[in-house]
Amino acid sequence: MPPAAPERSDFIRDIVAADVAARRVETAITRFPPEPNGYLHIGHAKSICLNFGIAGEFGGRCHLRFDDTNPVKEEQEYIDAIERDVRWLGFDWGAHLYHASDYFEQLYDWAVHLVRNGDAYVDDLSADEIREHRGTLTEPGRDSPWRDRPIVESLDLFARMRAGEFPNGARVLRAKIDMASPNINLRDPVLYRILHATHPRTGDAWRIYPTYDMAHGQSDAIEGVTHSICTLEFEAHRPLYDWLVEHLPVPSRPRQYEFARLNLTHTVLSKRLLLRLVTEGHVRGWDDPRMPTISGLRRRGFPAEGIRDFATEIGVTKADTVVEIGQLEHAVRDVLNRVAPRRFGVLDPLKLVIENYPAGQVEEMDVVNNPEDPSAGSRTVAFGRELWIERDDFLEEPPPKFFRLAPGREVRLRAAYFITCREVIKDAAGRVIELRCTYDPATRGGDSPDGRRPKATLHWVSAAHAVPAEVRLYEHLFTPPDPGADGRDLLADLNPDSETVVTGARLEPSLASAPVGEPVQFERLGYFCADPDSRPGALVFNRTLTLKDTWAKLQAKA
Repeated sequence: MPPAAPERSDFIRDIVAADVAARRVETAITRFPPEPNGYLHIGHAKSICLNFGIAGEFGGRCHLRFDDTNPVKEEQEYIDAIERDVRWLGFDWGAHLYHASDYFEQLYDWAVHLVRNGDAYVDDLSADEIREHRGTLTEPGRDSPWRDRPIVESLDLFARMRAGEFPNGARVLRAKIDMASPNINLRDPVLYRILHATHPRTGDAWRIYPTYDMAHGQSDAIEGVTHSICTLEFEAHRPLYDWLVEHLPVPSRPRQYEFARLNLTHTVLSKRLLLRLVTEGHVRGWDDPRMPTISGLRRRGFPAEGIRDFATEIGVTKADTVVEIGQLEHAVRDVLNRVAPRRFGVLDPLKLVIENYPAGQVEEMDVVNNPEDPSAGSRTVAFGRELWIERDDFLEEPPPKFFRLAPGREVRLRAAYFITCREVIKDAAGRVIELRCTYDPATRGGDSPDGRRPKATLHWVSAAHAVPAEVRLYEHLFTPPDPGADGRDLLADLNPDSETVVTGARLEPSLASAPVGEPVQFERLGYFCADPDSRPGALVFNRTLTLKDTWAKLQAKA
């Protein structure tokens, strides 16, 4: 029996469900086919979730296939990163890891088949001349003077191209279709070009390489892919995809379907532009926490579950839209709120001394780890006479709606005591450097026997037990929501405040052993995680997100 229809529905899932119900296919076989010329980004995550998701829902399988047909731009680093990122997102291709280069010999034989049947020819025009002959959207193209080259001559030249006899750009193999076609992709597209470059997998075995159009559909056919799901920019390529499948003796007949790619505000999702940011030093690397790459989001602390949830929420459509980055952040916060343990951390420390607390005394305060998850239990946090609090939790002359600490005012210290500020100590420049306070011993645990309810609760860290840390605070990489639009220089849109490094933070001792990448919530401050740069005695934390969810508020008002 066919698997039950999935709970989620979109036009692609409806197509797959109809094909399975009509027994046009037994199950769904999909593929995720990245080019190993850069790191995956959040847009790829949408495609990964769609392809692996559909395969799983219909009891099929999804292949990971590297479209490694351009050795000039491909590196093993990218191949390793892609595999790592797909696994981290929660997907497994099992035994179905493939490369277009696995099929180079078969693709070459099929190219020869096209030449022998009069469906392809070797062209001596240069790349610029081919573009000139191709025509425009309103004018037909012109035949190459080599279009009617004898089949025997094309076969001979193609074999010599493979043997490495000619330099780059000297000749190409083109399909012979229709230079007057309204679809420019059918105006005798290039199928093979000469590239004298060492391939990461095949080394120097080849001197000619297939184009994407020559390799993609045929690789699908070899692997038995039933639904070849692409983004909309490949819609115009579908007639060529179908033409090649129909004109070659391929073992199966896959079909291509297109959906709208992800566009995200304050973000660029072009690998070319992302590579520029990396190579020109505008970010720390492909995994910089400000980058929209999957490795960058992971380093920043975004959970894989949150990214998968986001991909589900935005859905799959044919219409190009721009998604607010706040929607991604909302999906991530929703997960972090459930799973991130709470911890105390102070980013801008101000010393607080409790004058009537016994000198040398240390108490262990019981603090809940996550109020959203009772099973997370609690921990003990050391409390003493000298503490660190956030500097902006105190104002000497507070405005009317400031309810935190001020001279003569009582506040609650989270899970500890009520304290009252009695004296403010300043340095020679007039800057507040210390607060002298008193505490009420009867309020241990943060409750008062007489029912008093301070209007503010502050987090804190014991000065004697705190561990120092560098904390990196992140904002959007680009200031405007549409970077580079209207002809603006992309670099001019970079946010100069996208990273702020805080060097004097003080954290509760348990954070000294926090695993890299594991999310925590610094109470009242946001979600954070230990960065790979973090070392014992030199802790480094990244802020994943603040606690404020502006997107959720806007949705509530909508």
